[in-house]
Amino acid sequence: MTRPHVFRHTFCTNMANAGMDVKTLQYLMGHSDVGVTLNIYTHASYDRAAEQMAKIVDFKQVDKQEQRRKSG
Repeated sequence: MTRPHVFRHTFCTNMANAGMDVKTLQYLMGHSDVGVTLNIYTHASYDRAAEQMAKIVDFKQVDKQEQRRKSG
């Protein structure tokens, strides 16, 4: 059975994934400790991790292309 409290976790995770500043998220959640916000209320997933890794790979590829243009 899904309890309404689950929506706090969903909200927190979605806002963190959207890039909300962690201190703002902590304030909105009403937590006195940011560790509670990050370690209990936000949840990681394989899909999110893969998305973040793809951004890093894309960034590095763009950086290499820019370096080649500058040197060539």
